[in-house]
Amino acid sequence: MSKNRCPAHCGCNSHFDRRSFLKGSTIALAGTAILGSYGISGCTSTFTPAFARIRPAGPGSQYTPRIKAAFIRRKEDYGMWWPGAVYDGEAAREKYTKLIRETADEKGIDLSLRAEPIFSHAEADQWIAEAQKQEIDGLVLLLLDRQQHTWPTVQKATDSGIPSVIFSPLGTSFTTNTVGLAEKPGSIIYSTNDFSQAQYGLQMLKAAARMRRSRCLVIAGKQERVQQLADTGITLQYIPADRFLETYNSLKVDDELENMADDYIRQSRKQVGATREDVINGIKSYKVAGSLLEEYQGDAISMDCLGALANEPISLPCISWSRMNDDGIPAACEADTGAIASQIIVHYLFDRPGFQQDPVADTSDNTLIGAHCSSPTRLNGFDQDPEPFDLTHHHGNRDAVPRTIWKKGQRITCFDFMPAPLNSQESSKILVSAGTVVGNMNVPPSGGCVVSVKAKMDGNHNILAYPGFHQLFFYGDYVNQLTDFSQLCGFQTTRVT
Repeated sequence: MSKNRCPAHCGCNSHFDRRSFLKGSTIALAGTAILGSYGISGCTSTFTPAFARIRPAGPGSQYTPRIKAAFIRRKEDYGMWWPGAVYDGEAAREKYTKLIRETADEKGIDLSLRAEPIFSHAEADQWIAEAQKQEIDGLVLLLLDRQQHTWPTVQKATDSGIPSVIFSPLGTSFTTNTVGLAEKPGSIIYSTNDFSQAQYGLQMLKAAARMRRSRCLVIAGKQERVQQLADTGITLQYIPADRFLETYNSLKVDDELENMADDYIRQSRKQVGATREDVINGIKSYKVAGSLLEEYQGDAISMDCLGALANEPISLPCISWSRMNDDGIPAACEADTGAIASQIIVHYLFDRPGFQQDPVADTSDNTLIGAHCSSPTRLNGFDQDPEPFDLTHHHGNRDAVPRTIWKKGQRITCFDFMPAPLNSQESSKILVSAGTVVGNMNVPPSGGCVVSVKAKMDGNHNILAYPGFHQLFFYGDYVNQLTDFSQLCGFQTTRVT
């Protein structure tokens, strides 16, 4: 059995056996663990030893994206033609070489940067053909010119079938060069001196490559089956709900689970209704999910929780799904395949979790309320401090639920992924909008899910007809970034305004 590096990623030389580690580890849902101080016995990390978290075990999370990059320019001096003799192409090439290599290293991308710029049509054809043969995950073209073969090469790259990011520093394009490619699926053009846009392009290529290889466990029904999620590349591995129930019922409550519950209770602001036993029963699902992710080599997880557990004398997994999203494991409720894709995309693109919610209109102030019972707490990012939370009952007046307190005044994105119909030639669609958190509803006296985040959305859309369901709310205004990712992946985008 293969050995892996210390899961704390601290740089030590400790190794562990993934399966043995998972089964023998202790897992905390709060305390030092919820603040990011994950440690492991025998590790030389300076972190305080704490319960270790479960980790995704699928091909998406373990994949290293392969990207080819090249500069484009003519061999001769610029002269009068744009970008002109005033432009120092060699200095620009040196600058952007350094930046793209640093970005690739930081993001864990296998980058192959062509030693010399592409100087001709023939060299462009050869370079693109090699990328197709190697089944490269993405192309990055860095323009140092506007003339001759430059934009024809861009056209060839965008026709190649390989997702392509084009970085065109000012002076290397007119709008006449970009107008025909501006909205072309499978590519994105950044016409700017701001290299952070190209860095986001690399992040998109990485996220798309990981998405296409991700495997999500869907706990629903009575039979195992496998299917692809529309045009995302995501594999849906369905497993019977009985597998979850059997594993849950066989798991004994020991000191470890009690410590996990006590840590969670200590870190909460207050405890309303939910008992210590409720918390213990709820977080048992965290270990159950970990064992199933390991067994089926999954990157993400979802469950028909109400269908499988509503009539069972065991806890709904709201706390566990909240914690997995905090840990960077996309976890979606109710076996909703659109929410699965949404969580995977947000996790991979923005390194933060989303909150899957049921949209509720409040016509008194024209706000949208996102209501559900499994909000993550690390809303600012996986490596950031969590937001405050309470422990309370589910809206069914049972089980334990973390009621995360969303920050008033915080800008958020609302994102809904709608998979194309099975076996169709249509493209999947996304709905995207932005707004500002204005409060957290108290439930009761209101009815519905105990996490109810109220937001004032941008624009003047009729709040009673706000489109989508099980959308994600997540911190930050990322409407433009999601629109770009959608175009790069060939999805259709609707901005809700």
